[in-house]
Amino acid sequence: MIIDFIDDHNYVLEEQQKEIEKLLQFAAEKEGINSDAELSVTFVNNEEIQEINRTYRMKDQPTDVISFAMEEMGEGEIAITGENLPTILGDIIISIPRTIEQANEYNHSFMRELGFLSIHGFLHLLGYDHMEKEDEQIMFAKQKELLDEYGLHR
Repeated sequence: MIIDFIDDHNYVLEEQQKEIEKLLQFAAEKEGINSDAELSVTFVNNEEIQEINRTYRMKDQPTDVISFAMEEMGEGEIAITGENLPTILGDIIISIPRTIEQANEYNHSFMRELGFLSIHGFLHLLGYDHMEKEDEQIMFAKQKELLDEYGLHR
């Protein structure tokens, strides 16, 4: 899987990005994602994620992670198909200040929280959701399973 990291603020160290890439590659393999799939992970501040949250989700507040799945068809959209086209999963956007706050709040490491948010966003790109209680149980169990199997524990 090809992962494009965007960090205009230099929040996340290169070795931390490499660890998140290994985690996401691990999750992709476990979920049966094609090796030619692509996604981006963008690290932002609270103001940037609040603007995204306000614009796309009509929620005027910062949040920890937002995902935009490219494979989901919106109303009126036309599927683009053809040979040799990569699977573009979408974008994961993570607020690093919120990541730090939540790591402190939950009393675990920055990397554990960053890994959790990365997996959470990745699963959203794959179609997992937590709007309904049953879906939440499935998604949260999958998150825990992937993080535990990878070795990124609380």
